[in-house]
Amino acid sequence: MPEGLDLAKVGPWLEANVEGAVGPFTATLIAGGRSNLTFTVTGSDGTRFVLRRPPLGHVLASAHDMAREHKIIAAVGKTSVPVPPALGLCEDTDVNGAPFYVMGFVDGVVLDNVQKAKALDPSLRRQACEHLIDVLADLHAVDIDEIGLGDLARRGGYIERQLKRWKTQWEGSKTRELPAIDEVAQRLGERMPEQQGVVIAHGDYRFGNCLTDVEAGKIAAVLDWELCTLGDPLADVGYLRVYWADPGQEGRHNDPTSAGGFLSYADLIERYANRTGRPVHYARCSPECSEPLHSIVRAAPDTARIPLGVGVVRACAAGPTGVLAPGDSLVMRVWIGSIDRREPDPRYTLRHRTGYMRILLDLCEGPSHESDCELLPEEQRRSNRFRVVPPPP
Repeated sequence: MPEGLDLAKVGPWLEANVEGAVGPFTATLIAGGRSNLTFTVTGSDGTRFVLRRPPLGHVLASAHDMAREHKIIAAVGKTSVPVPPALGLCEDTDVNGAPFYVMGFVDGVVLDNVQKAKALDPSLRRQACEHLIDVLADLHAVDIDEIGLGDLARRGGYIERQLKRWKTQWEGSKTRELPAIDEVAQRLGERMPEQQGVVIAHGDYRFGNCLTDVEAGKIAAVLDWELCTLGDPLADVGYLRVYWADPGQEGRHNDPTSAGGFLSYADLIERYANRTGRPVHYARCSPECSEPLHSIVRAAPDTARIPLGVGVVRACAAGPTGVLAPGDSLVMRVWIGSIDRREPDPRYTLRHRTGYMRILLDLCEGPSHESDCELLPEEQRRSNRFRVVPPPP
């Protein structure tokens, strides 16, 4: 019997409270770790159910609230947004040591890496992307009062609430001091954008938290609602970028999109904007800049072979006004390695990739859009900052 599930007590509860549940039951763990534990429970007649409970050990507040999560999927299940059917909630800790809820089993594949993306035929990948963003748009169009989620959270101050929660969770779970985290919190607090409406914000929306019908190229069910709240729709849209690689880019280990055949993130944004009627401005490279924002685009002159950390960074980004404004921030990914000035390609060839770092770019006033920059020593690289300036008007 998997740890965290007492079938001797849960079995009778299922038979008494979940329609169609017939014991004896068997169970297997689907996902564990720090997230809520998820089990497949199979009845004697072969009917499968899914049971969710908090993780073992120390848990953080609402991130592991079973009643809240059950309420959300039960409410969203009344809409066109695909979710597993909510079948029952048990808040009696005598049954299984912690509250849990039960859902219907939905067939599908969780596309959370490149290998799993192979299960989705390349001819269906564009369609799957379109349905992924359509489902998000439909979720953001749900009338929260009509489905009974108007009291899920405060409607205003979404970003302030998120920052406060992140800081509280960090304080409650950290094992050592990391001044960089405090700096990030401060900088985010100083640059909070205005909230763009009130919707059901999933909080962790991506292929990896959905079941995809790989035969049809559609989302079969949206999963993992523990971070859901009422908030800014663009938070979900922006978060999706973290798990999305544009064609030719290398993605995260838990991102399937670098397998090829998936839409670009800009295409997703355009489709979302068209479907919702909500203006969305995505900063991307302007036509005259052939390299993406996360690349070094100039090498120091008169140097045959140089560390990649020394060079000139160009920030060419088009937003609603044509360029990013002073005070805006970008995140740049920089490969640690070296480039060879002698290669015929004027953009040079990257050699000896040994890893990468992420650097925050702060745009500041200035007469030029290029700026010399140099990384700190090896041991300090991850805390370095580049300062660049936007092109003149």
